[in-house]
Parts: sequence; C-alpha cells; structure tokens
Amino acid sequence: MEKTYHLMATAAAGLESLVGKELERLNYEHQVENYRVRFDGTAKDILNTNVWLRTADRIKIIVGEFDATTFDDLFEGVKALPWETYLNYDSEFPVAGRSKKSELFSVPDVQAITKKAIVNRLQEAYHIHTRLPENGYFAQLEVMIEKDHVIVTLDTTGPSLFKRGYRVNKGGAPLKENFAAALVLLTNWHPDRPFVDPTTGSGTLAIEAALIGRNIAPGLIRDFDIEQMDWFDKTLSETVRDEAEAQADYDRTLDIEAFDIDENMVEIAIENAKHAGLGKDIVFKQLAAKDWTTDKVNGVLVSNPPYGERLGELDAARELYVEMGNVYRQLPSWSKYILTSDLEFESSYGEKATKRRKLYNGAMRVDYFQYWGKRVK
Repeated sequence: MEKTYHLMATAAAGLESLVGKELERLNYEHQVENYRVRFDGTAKDILNTNVWLRTADRIKIIVGEFDATTFDDLFEGVKALPWETYLNYDSEFPVAGRSKKSELFSVPDVQAITKKAIVNRLQEAYHIHTRLPENGYFAQLEVMIEKDHVIVTLDTTGPSLFKRGYRVNKGGAPLKENFAAALVLLTNWHPDRPFVDPTTGSGTLAIEAALIGRNIAPGLIRDFDIEQMDWFDKTLSETVRDEAEAQADYDRTLDIEAFDIDENMVEIAIENAKHAGLGKDIVFKQLAAKDWTTDKVNGVLVSNPPYGERLGELDAARELYVEMGNVYRQLPSWSKYILTSDLEFESSYGEKATKRRKLYNGAMRVDYFQYWGKRVK
C-alpha cells in the first residue's frame, strides 16, 4: 500500500480558507488552521498540490509533532522520528526554527538540539561513527514550537510557490503571484466575463486571471525540491505534469485587459505574459485609470493601485481613488475590487464598499474594498 504523509500547505494570514477551498476542489479532506491547512496524501499528492495550489506558500511534510517543555523532551521527541525515511546519510539538511509562547524560547538552541537529535538518529540508522558529509540532496527542515507544542517539518517545495517562473521582470513593488491569484479568486469573476486590471504594473493580476481562466496549473513550468529526493519516485514528475496539462483549456476565449499609465510597465507586463505562454490572452495598453471607458457589461475589475506609503505620495494616491470613483460609478453592472492600505479609501472613492476584507500583503495590513455590480441580464 502506498505511504500516506501528514502534510500542511502554509499560507499568508487571511488566505488560509482560500487554500482550504483549493484543496477541496482537488478532492482533499483538510483542516484549516492559522497560517496553514493540514491534509494527508501520497508522494504523488505532494507533487500534485505543489503543481496546482495557487494561493499557498509551500507544501511541507509533518515529520512529527509532540509536546516539549525541556531540551531533553525536544531531543528525545525529535530523535524518535523516522528521519531515515526522508534523509540519506549524506543529505544536506539545514534546520530553521521558530518559537512562540513556549518554555523553550531560544530559537538557536532549539535549532541546534533538533539538528543534533537528527544527526544522532541518522548515525545510528546508517551505522556511521564520523560526521555526516551533508553533500547529498537538499532538504530544508523546520522546527516550530508554539505553546510548548512542537511540529517538525520537511519542505517539499523549494523556492516559495509564488515563484511561478514566468516573471522575467517585476518593476516596482509587485504583488506576489499567489497573492494576486487570491485577489482574483476572492472576486465573482468567471472566465466568460470581461476582466480588467486598470493599474497592472508588471501584469501579475491579469496573468493569474488568465491562468485561472484557462485552468492552467500555476506550478506547471517549475521544479520542486521533492523531485530531487532519493525516496521520491521520479516517474511521478512526468505523470503529474501530463495530467495537469490535460486539464488545461486552451480553446476558451478570454476577455482580459490590463492597463497602466507607465509605458515601461506595460512593456514589462507584455514580456511576463509571453513568458507565461499567455501573450495572446491579455490585451495590454498604456492608459490612465481616469481615461478608461467601456460598453461591456457584467465585468470584473481588480486593481492594486499605488498605496501612497511614502511621504507626499498619499495625496497623489487619493487623487487616483477620486478619479477611480468617478469612472467606476458609471459602470453599475461591473463588480470592482480595489486593494489598498489606505483605510480611508472609501471617502476618496466616494462610495461605501459592499464588503471589505482585511488581508496582509507581506507584513502590511491592506483592505480589499469590494463593490458588487448589479448584473444585467
């Protein structure tokens, strides 16, 4: 019988429920917690979720968990785990650490003791009496302690899932790809409706919308750490990607437009879309937000305008919000979704949002102001 692993998909604060919904769509039973969603799966499922999840950060194997209030507890708890299942005698395995509200609060000590316990276990398992060479495949481990509960994990992803591999240039403060995907999934957009991003920057929102519209797996064109590990069946790499490729819909017609006032950013966005294989799916154009008009109905507009974080920029940002309000109120059948850290956004925009959702763009608190359109039949 195929081995089943306890897994977690890690996520930014506020996006855990979206990751849960994605896992549900992929038919995985799951449990949503703060910053992570737990689920079980085989080695194939590990690669499958790496390839498919749009809003998660990484997929980790939970090697084990237990309670510990002393360093002896920690050492024995870590040593009791089946490390030889995951690591070779020569694997390179750095140990990251975190501790919160726990007796064992010194993170460097926690990391050192965890590492020592794993080395001890591997030396016994592989009958080695000298130092481990650590020149084999790479395996990033992490020990997390919260309220004296220890979770030890092995990362299967490598560079975070937001690194899709299509962004050749990013310009100024870009949205992470998984955060952009989350913003699209939080709307009522369906691929048969028009989609507009009026402040596109490097094109990430429009590209993520096109990937969703075509049902293209976001991790299709990149590799993952798990694929280098000896215990992983390498034939799964091709199988999982072939299955994902077969689910893509290349025949559907998409109506996605993206604009930016900065001509250089438009060129960067076009390059990125081409690199994602979506060059023909998105119409990019240099255009100021205030100059956009449309005859289309029932569309969805998603914008990540400049927040005006730096001194003197807030006035310019609020001027843009006023212009947006003037233009978008003329489009009652369109749903508008605008992300900003300016909590006074509604007064500049000139209308109270139907709903606002608190999110975090990195460490920054941002609100997603949602204006739901009245659909025209």
